[in-house]
Amino acid sequence: MKTNRTIKTAIALMLTQAIIFPSILLGQTAARKSEDVYAAIRKEGMEKSKIMNTMHYFTDLYGPRLTGSPNHVNAAKWGVSEMKAWGFDDAFLEPWEFGHPGWVNERATGLMLSPVQDTLTFEVLAWTPSTKGVITADAVNIVIPQFPAESNPNVMQNPTQEELTAYFNSVRASVNGKIVFVGKHAFLDQTGTPPAKRISDEDIRKRFDPTNPTPQFRPGQGRPSIPARAGALTGAQLAEQLDKFLVDNNVALRVNDSGMNLGLMRAFNNRTFDVTKVVPTVVMRNEDYGRIARLLAHKTPVKLEFDIRNRTVPEGTTSYNMVGEIYGSDKKDEVIMLGGHLDSWHSATGATDNAIGCATMMEAARILKAIGVKPRRTIRVACWSGEEQGLLGSQAYVKKHFGSAEEPTAAYSKFGGYFNIDSGTGRGRGMSVFGPPETATVLREALAPLADLGFAGVLSTNSRGLGGTDSTSFNQAGLPGIGTQQDPIEYFTTTWHTNLDTYERIIESDVKTSAIIF
Repeated sequence: MKTNRTIKTAIALMLTQAIIFPSILLGQTAARKSEDVYAAIRKEGMEKSKIMNTMHYFTDLYGPRLTGSPNHVNAAKWGVSEMKAWGFDDAFLEPWEFGHPGWVNERATGLMLSPVQDTLTFEVLAWTPSTKGVITADAVNIVIPQFPAESNPNVMQNPTQEELTAYFNSVRASVNGKIVFVGKHAFLDQTGTPPAKRISDEDIRKRFDPTNPTPQFRPGQGRPSIPARAGALTGAQLAEQLDKFLVDNNVALRVNDSGMNLGLMRAFNNRTFDVTKVVPTVVMRNEDYGRIARLLAHKTPVKLEFDIRNRTVPEGTTSYNMVGEIYGSDKKDEVIMLGGHLDSWHSATGATDNAIGCATMMEAARILKAIGVKPRRTIRVACWSGEEQGLLGSQAYVKKHFGSAEEPTAAYSKFGGYFNIDSGTGRGRGMSVFGPPETATVLREALAPLADLGFAGVLSTNSRGLGGTDSTSFNQAGLPGIGTQQDPIEYFTTTWHTNLDTYERIIESDVKTSAIIF
């Protein structure tokens, strides 16, 4: 049974090139020379691209696009309308149950009133409540005690329940009604060298050379195991008790340090999605947090003012994946998919993560439609929601439509592969596909004509592990999910989930190239 599934995966990927690379098995265009088709794809992609227009709407008009928010729904509706305007045979929103209300921040201002007046820079943590109107309060700084590990004093470990309770009792009177800065100010080393924005041609060739004995991704050595401290609380237990302590003691606002350089901030969410279980919470840029922490450490009173207005969106419990299709001809029931996630975090407009992935894959399909390619198999573009909360939208879709290798639906055997892009604005340099080595060989040979665009090759993986990006939702089901290695540019260092993830970070020439490759 396992061998049969492996063979089916290899065959499915062989069929994939029939869609993405129209020189093979393309019904009405079969007689056209492959060189002409590739040339038409390049010309359309470079000279008539719609990517930046799509990006404008997804980011400037409808960003940010937090799962469950009206902005996300409106962005998806616009995408459906645009794909229909491009001539796609169908486009629609497909619902799935998120299970949490949506959340929107509508206003966020913060000021230092004394000892000097200044404007503070911060982002609001998602799924947290509003302040009680405009609040003015003194700042205090609490630091949960940690203790050096016996085997390595450089490793700090959590307190026991008794130690945490004693600490809470010692600070209880000082936090009531206050604005509480939680944790030490993060020290950031300023002497490091920024990583390269591009992967060199030599390095990328080595990474994707199937004959190279060195693995593409070298596993880290990891830290030596440190014995657990007797009775120490877990991180989850500590976080839960801290949240309750702040609520029970009428804390007006919680402030976390962003812990990032040069004004960067990442604000995620209250892990419970229940606004009653936490106090209003913001993530403040490291520079402002440090300034206030130092003032407090020097016994200088600090008075702050905040006005945070958030609201929950009850209808956000149902979210939507955006789907568009170009029907196939004699093999219409066989499907090739490509996509990315449309949802984003809320600190910026979600350009590199991941409006650009959706815009790129929409463009890749649009190009084939525009140049008159008539695919035998259906091309389906999917832009997911719920990715940032754990690949939820794509998991729901795969379960509903395809099942798994162990419990397949009727459509399982008709599925040819899912191409995913989700690492920023950098051009695609290589791919990783779930399946036996033959699957990578097929794609590697089909993509060889695009080597001059910097594309280096394809490797296979046999991992069904879930995590990182939506292609693994397919891998987990035993289906050929195809992830993309991209030039990093400044993705993980600067734009990933941060307040700088905006339209301005997109490199137009790179994203046009990626659309041509796909």
